[in-house]
Amino acid sequence: MLTLKYAVLTSLVLIFARCLFIIAKSFSSSTRHLPGPFWARFTRLWYFKRVALGGFERENIVLHRKHGPIVRLAPNMFSIDLPESVNTIYGIGSKLPKSEWYDGWKHPSPDAWTLFPDKDIKRHAQTRRVFQGLYSMSSLVSYEKYVDECADILLNRMSICSKSREPINMGHWFQCYAFDVIGNITFSKPFGFLNRGEDVSSIMRALNKVFAYSTLIGIYPSLHPYIYSVTSFLGIGGAAGRSYLIRYVKERILQRKNEREIKEEKDRGQAHGLPEDFLEKIMVKNKDAPSKVTDYHVFMMSMSNIIAGSDTTAISLSAILYHLLKYPDVMSKLRDEVDQSTNGVGHVHLSFKESLEMPYWQAVMKEALRLHPATGLPLWRNVTEGGLHLNGQFFPEGTTIGINTWTAHYNEDVFGKDATVFRPERWLEAEKEGGDRISRMNAYYFPFGLGSRTCIGRHISYLEMSKLIPLLIRNFDFELQDQENEWKTTNYWFVKQDNFDVTVRPRVAM
Repeated sequence: MLTLKYAVLTSLVLIFARCLFIIAKSFSSSTRHLPGPFWARFTRLWYFKRVALGGFERENIVLHRKHGPIVRLAPNMFSIDLPESVNTIYGIGSKLPKSEWYDGWKHPSPDAWTLFPDKDIKRHAQTRRVFQGLYSMSSLVSYEKYVDECADILLNRMSICSKSREPINMGHWFQCYAFDVIGNITFSKPFGFLNRGEDVSSIMRALNKVFAYSTLIGIYPSLHPYIYSVTSFLGIGGAAGRSYLIRYVKERILQRKNEREIKEEKDRGQAHGLPEDFLEKIMVKNKDAPSKVTDYHVFMMSMSNIIAGSDTTAISLSAILYHLLKYPDVMSKLRDEVDQSTNGVGHVHLSFKESLEMPYWQAVMKEALRLHPATGLPLWRNVTEGGLHLNGQFFPEGTTIGINTWTAHYNEDVFGKDATVFRPERWLEAEKEGGDRISRMNAYYFPFGLGSRTCIGRHISYLEMSKLIPLLIRNFDFELQDQENEWKTTNYWFVKQDNFDVTVRPRVAM
């Protein structure tokens, strides 16, 4: 009994001592005067709770409008809203590595890594140099046919939906499209979402679990190896979703290897007749330089395509169409431009090159992604040796800082007092005006990240968006089911739309 009392007393003393240490540290730090919510001064639990509620992108904007350009979110974590700090934190020459938050997106094994969460600046740069050609603008030409194939299927599904006149969740159909396109580009094999209209093999569900788990565990990354092991063993949560996707990608790679072996045997050593998809291109690199492009690289890059290449595009497509439906005048102007570009012919696939020559469409796309960028949490970086000065404030080594794309895109000093309004003309006006205004807007616009960590697949996403939306609005009329209210979203890193319900009918040309 005495032993138990002694253990309890010792635990209470240790907890009390720990609390005193935290309080003393919070009032002795060089960042002690920086503003933020009260409890954020002492614990990460405040930030964890707010992120867990799934709406932090909007709350982050409100916090900056209340507290200013630097806001404390946790004892050693600060959200930044300073346009002049972008290059310092994220520029090509920046030496600030990604923070431990990204560890939540890794497999706990030290040998398993992927491009997105990799904190090793040198390794990331080397990997990116090897593979960036597969995602370049020039490579998009070979991917357009895969996009067109899926767009045709979606067009057919919209025709079927238009006959019933029943409301549909357009966000769901955009995710079906984005999944099938990235599957088609990567493996020459769509997942089948569009044909079936449902979550094939629960892949969407698996990814949603991965995002929720990784977003939250990243706030306490030291717990990740232990929680991942338990949930993986039990087959639940984010670990189960990640394991399913790993198996799927490995099966596709093994299938392609078998196809290559059969082709090479038949064609006397040459794998003629195989598709020109992403997997084939990377396998060619693997065969030509196996020490530089390893089998793990083949798996890792294919896996990254699936995880990062679907939700970002689906969210962005939804953002574009949603804002067009909320602003009919913009829709009318865009349709006029699309009709002129397609000569009034409905079922015409614009080439990516042609879409780049449509200035109003480019402005519409840019403005929609400004108002609803896919990611909704700060892009966290760690301050390195020697510390860092921002806006006259010194941040010591080990401090975590980051800019949330949402706070940047809603900055009224950069985008104007009407920053909350969907107005594509702001980009055209700034371009015409030239000078400092457009430079500042472009510098503080980053829907796909910044600097050396810009999303490597962003051109593929732009390819999908550029071709699909003009095709849809040329052929169909869409109507929001709830025109009066804003849609609901859930933010677990990606700010996903929950209720993008519309009715669709064939467009009647005016």
